[in-house]
Amino acid sequence: MGSVDLISEEGLSVVIQIPAALRALTDNKTRIEVEARTVSEALQALVEKYPDLARYIFDEHQRIRSFINIFLNNKDIRTLNGLDTPLRDSDQLLILPAIAGGLPHNSYPL
Repeated sequence: MGSVDLISEEGLSVVIQIPAALRALTDNKTRIEVEARTVSEALQALVEKYPDLARYIFDEHQRIRSFINIFLNNKDIRTLNGLDTPLRDSDQLLILPAIAGGLPHNSYPL
C-alpha cells in the first residue's frame, strides 16, 4: 500500500487518488489528502504541492484536459457541477487519464 501525503488548507478533508501513470510526479504517493470546499480547490491544492502535475491535468486555459477524467465518489464530475462541484468531508477524488492505443479494430484475429 502506498503512502499518503497531507496538504492542509482551510476546508474539508478530501483524498485524491493518484493513478500509477502520475505517481512519479507525487513522490510515488498513491493518495494525497487535501482540504478544500470544491473540486477546483482540491486540484489547485494538489498542483501547488506537486506543480509538475499541472500540465497533465490542466490545459493552458486552466480547464481539465479532455483526456483526464475526474471522479468524485465514483461519479464523473462532468455529470455534476464540474470544477465547481462542492465537496464533503471524507469525499474521494480519482484522477483517471484516458487510455488509448493498441491495434486497429480490423487487426484482431477472429
